[in-house]
Amino acid sequence: MGGPERLLLNNLLGYPAYFHLTGTPLPAGADGILERLATENFIRARGQGRFDVTNLGGILFARDLTRFPRLARKSLRIIHYRGTSRVETIREQERSQGYAVALDAAIDWIQGQLPANEAIRKALRREEKLYPELAIRELVVNALIHQDFSITGAGPMVEIFTDRMEITNPGAPLVEPLRFIDFPPRSRNEVLAGIMRRLNFCEERGSGIDKVVAKVEEFQLPAPNFTVLEDNTRAVLFSPRNYRDMERTDRVRACYQHACLQWVSGQSMTNATLRQRLGIDPKNYPMASRVIKDALGEDLIKPMNPDAPPGVGARYLPYWA
Repeated sequence: MGGPERLLLNNLLGYPAYFHLTGTPLPAGADGILERLATENFIRARGQGRFDVTNLGGILFARDLTRFPRLARKSLRIIHYRGTSRVETIREQERSQGYAVALDAAIDWIQGQLPANEAIRKALRREEKLYPELAIRELVVNALIHQDFSITGAGPMVEIFTDRMEITNPGAPLVEPLRFIDFPPRSRNEVLAGIMRRLNFCEERGSGIDKVVAKVEEFQLPAPNFTVLEDNTRAVLFSPRNYRDMERTDRVRACYQHACLQWVSGQSMTNATLRQRLGIDPKNYPMASRVIKDALGEDLIKPMNPDAPPGVGARYLPYWA
């Protein structure tokens, strides 16, 4: 491979990130670098010492995605709005690098836009960001991996409002959103998902959404919402809101997700566990009972023992268990 080809490789791909993320020593010579990148299918040889950068190599390690016409609109876009609508933008950033190169900096930038939220953990009061970083990271990675690359003119996007954060990717999910928590992983981009897992950006065991819901419960935030909007999948994280300020749909969604999380943890939901999840005082157990009744009415949960009388000690499972 000649000098111009080496220069082109360096200009197109931030390949050192691959070796850093995999903990692999960077080969001393260009031939060793090319061989490793070709083995991973990031580049493809086309004879006479020349090569093509594959879409996989570009989407992960491009220094500038706009240099790849088929990938130019797939960069991660982040928009921070003033207030709760899209009327006024405070700042906007588009991460034009490949996902493996840009992700950590993108998460840091998102975190930097968020106000701190005073929280109490184990009797210690401390300042934390509004949303748990793990939840943000998992949802952003999910949006990158599960997007439909055949949909042109649209890419993954993060939108930050004062009362919520929305993470959207083009493409309807392959799994019903109500089953995100427990369902075995399915991805239309299996090779991309596999590489991202090896780079420690995600897991393929289907536990990503479980982690998001668990972390949201730990922070006692409203339950995240997962919806399908035409050809897009959207995940929404909500800012802190006490029980009395929640809508009925928020409470029922939290009840269902809590029942799912309990089930995948080998446990079952009770009035007591739901009270803890929603921050309801034990003496106000009828409030939790009403939420359970509403969730039962929408067929989202079911009694663990249908013959047992309803009550504070009753146990509940998600409808599919």
